[in-house]
Amino acid sequence: MLKPWQNIPIIKRKEPLEDLPDQLHRIEPHHYQALGAPYGDNVSPWKLRTSVVQRLIYAQEQLQAIYPELVLLLFDCWRPIRVQKFMYEYAINQECILKGVNKDAKSDLNARDLKDIIDSVNKFWAYPSYDQSIPPPHSTGAAVDLTLALKNGSSLNMGGEIDFIGPESEPNYYLESTKVAKKSLSFLWHSRRLLLSDIMRNAGFVQHPNEWWHFSFGDQLWAWLTKSDAALYGAVEVL
Repeated sequence: MLKPWQNIPIIKRKEPLEDLPDQLHRIEPHHYQALGAPYGDNVSPWKLRTSVVQRLIYAQEQLQAIYPELVLLLFDCWRPIRVQKFMYEYAINQECILKGVNKDAKSDLNARDLKDIIDSVNKFWAYPSYDQSIPPPHSTGAAVDLTLALKNGSSLNMGGEIDFIGPESEPNYYLESTKVAKKSLSFLWHSRRLLLSDIMRNAGFVQHPNEWWHFSFGDQLWAWLTKSDAALYGAVEVL
């Protein structure tokens, strides 16, 4: 089933992927490469469209104008669709292990459990489609997963891990609890998520509705949330 933003056309602006500059911090080693995701020889995940890189630099400058001790810390950027497929299947396998579901068992109950797992994974991981009209966001070079960190590289606790599949990953998960507990950890975590969201939105990004860490500029989700007529970027698969 298509997500509502996947019906939006793509104009495919001719804008290259470029390597991230040193001033943008990233988590090393790259998590998906460490898992064995098939990037290929001499292919780096640390690439984004030129306009996206420029907006990230602006976002970090605005962050440091308010909090000089903080930086943006990037978790993931561009993914070839082959990597999206690897990680999509990996996420399903991990959820099956976590919930004790045997993917290969032949029973109605197991089939229902597996469907529930796939449905939950689909809220967080885009299907690895090679259809040029519905590219996975990260495959366009327009999406980035990131968090807040101190200048020494120590990431801040945001009340949930990147890529966690569950309601805690929703950007406003802690909002209600902050209304009754002003000095709680929930208040701190929500405040940090709100800071990250505000900084990124002010730089022109939109936030994924299910993921506090995922932002994009120029993809179909961006077009849908900004009410634009078309997305700017299609998938970039071959490098």
